Amino acid sequence: MALIVILSTFAPMKTIILSEDFVLQEPSVATVGVFDGVHRGHQFVIGRVLDTARKAGMASVVVTFDRLPREVLDPSFQPQLLTTFEEKEAEIAMLGVDYLVVLPFTKAMAALSAKAFMQQILKRQLGVKTLFTGYDNRFGHNREEGFDDYVRYGQELGIEVLRGDAELMSDGSKAISSSEIRQLLGVEGEFELAIRYLTRPYQLRGRVVQGEHIGRELGYPTANLEVEDPRKIIPAPGVYAVLVQMENDMNCRAGMMNIGNRPTFGGDKQTLEVNIFDFSDDLYGKTLILSFVHRMRNEQKFDSSDDLVIQLEKDKEQVKQLLK
Repeated sequence: MALIVILSTFAPMKTIILSEDFVLQEPSVATVGVFDGVHRGHQFVIGRVLDTARKAGMASVVVTFDRLPREVLDPSFQPQLLTTFEEKEAEIAMLGVDYLVVLPFTKAMAALSAKAFMQQILKRQLGVKTLFTGYDNRFGHNREEGFDDYVRYGQELGIEVLRGDAELMSDGSKAISSSEIRQLLGVEGEFELAIRYLTRPYQLRGRVVQGEHIGRELGYPTANLEVEDPRKIIPAPGVYAVLVQMENDMNCRAGMMNIGNRPTFGGDKQTLEVNIFDFSDDLYGKTLILSFVHRMRNEQKFDSSDDLVIQLEKDKEQVKQLLK
């Protein structure tokens, strides 16, 4: 009997960890990739998978990996992620995919040729009839192989291989990529462009830890956040309009967040501090989910704490209007 490990179900999507003896019991239309961020370009390709699968009466399948392939190939690699696995899973589920198939990436898998990957995994196990590739997709140990090679292998195996049209940047010059969005998040002044490419606010999840209580002394008490997954990208230093959720609580609260080293007070360590409007409960040890909506300004050094408070009052009013 085939082993199916169901991590979770976002109806109707099922998440499956692929084992050697698993065989999908229906023909499918699929795409393969890391899909970090599940950005507009990814959504475009997955949309083509969904449309084709529905018209053909087949299952829609997104194939991804349990880790970044480079983490296995280069042990010194320190990944920076737009989405954790759980976030990626949720975003793909909301698109309406039938199956998210997760491949445990190993050195043995890395050694597979593109043709062997298509034959063993896509054809034999997942019953793929049509495969959509992104504009820059590469799989198999020979990274020099590309779309034309996949088309040729597909013809031999009975898999139609189609290219997902590139989703272009606003200037039409290049396609959206996860690496591009990572750079935009970390560059002052480019946050809004990153959000537009993601098609949603950027999220961080973390635990509230003890701070130095400077915000409370200024009349703006803050929760200091320790990010849950250290691989997640921290946006560029500055002040942000955010929506805050507590774990297992669907309510969203407006707030403003400062990322930086508190130069007015001579700080030398980066902190993530969020002031939640009209909220005074004890949050220590609790988990918060922050959705970054807008970057308000750069972090600044003020001549005095009074000057800082004046600016914080302006920031708060602007954030309230923005999130109203």
